[in-house]
Amino acid sequence: MPGSSLGQAFRVTAFGESHGPAIGVVVDGCPPLLPVTEAEIQAELDRRRPGQSALTTPRAEADRVEILSGVHEGRTTGHPVAMTVRNRDARPGDYEALRGVYRPGHADSTFAARYGIRDHRGGGRTSARVTVAHVAAGALAGLLLRERHGIAVTAYVRRVKDLEAEGIVPEEVTREQVESTPIRCPDPAAAAAMAEIVARARDAGDSVGGVVECVVLGAPPGLGEPVFDKLEADLAGAMLAINAAKGFEIGSGFAGTRLFGSEHNDALAMADGRVVSETNRAGGVLGGLSTGMPIRFRVAFKPTSTVARPQRTVDTAGQEVTLAAAGRHDPCVLPRAVPIVEAMTRIVLADQVLRAALARPPTPAAPASPAAPPPAS
Repeated sequence: MPGSSLGQAFRVTAFGESHGPAIGVVVDGCPPLLPVTEAEIQAELDRRRPGQSALTTPRAEADRVEILSGVHEGRTTGHPVAMTVRNRDARPGDYEALRGVYRPGHADSTFAARYGIRDHRGGGRTSARVTVAHVAAGALAGLLLRERHGIAVTAYVRRVKDLEAEGIVPEEVTREQVESTPIRCPDPAAAAAMAEIVARARDAGDSVGGVVECVVLGAPPGLGEPVFDKLEADLAGAMLAINAAKGFEIGSGFAGTRLFGSEHNDALAMADGRVVSETNRAGGVLGGLSTGMPIRFRVAFKPTSTVARPQRTVDTAGQEVTLAAAGRHDPCVLPRAVPIVEAMTRIVLADQVLRAALARPPTPAAPASPAAPPPAS
């Protein structure tokens, strides 16, 4: 169905529903001879899977990945890589009471309006469960970026509700720091306070949202296109395709609107024979193209829509009703959104790296040597 694919040179097509038999993805365009194992894909899926801590949904899914095609003897073949994850703890019966009711904050009514049919079992294709496919594809993209291009992507929780971690230096954040706390904030003091906010919301039958920040190191200058496929536009489209994402800003973002142009412009200089900027308010992108500076952006996530409180809504017959919560949901999506943001970023960058290689102009041929003058008669 339209809308289930992302990318051009590195093209990702996802399928599956929240309470169907499986979630899967096909990646077309991955270059051959890239070393890859199921364990490397699994490591990323384990960061996204439910039931990691008291801050996440209790749905018990191991999310074991199986590579079906495109990999032979531990290396990619250059043909489509297909991966699947079986749904083991699906409980569609838990959602039977929602068959005739539209849930506030969910896409039930919009899907019914668009298609004339909807999957009431946890939302079907609108469920965050489908991001299993995105993370699997992003793990493959990450291997490509790391092994062949030296590009690293790191995301972390920057804000929960109105509490922001102030002491973070984005370019210095490590994976180990991010993974050291259940909330995935690299600032230990802020992480503890954020976890308390989430716990209080959960105990009150409510939910909270916040902001995930992402930093890309090692991206070369020139990735992207200058008009409709700007690098930041592709990143924004991928981020806003994530469930519960409601905002995107890159570099100085909305805060930059408070500055004068003379304050906002990044002064340029030379370092190691290339152009660099002394500051990075542009967020690593100018004119739709990467500058070679760190790419830094933020994604805003709304509070989880399903809460354990009565909510006013309407049913499929048009009657106003009161809905009691059903299903298993995160009180805050942010900890599990971190690996999803990383995955979507890697997919976009893998696509842009391959597109840049395909579009690179050929090296001009050396000029022919002038013809030798004819011998004197």
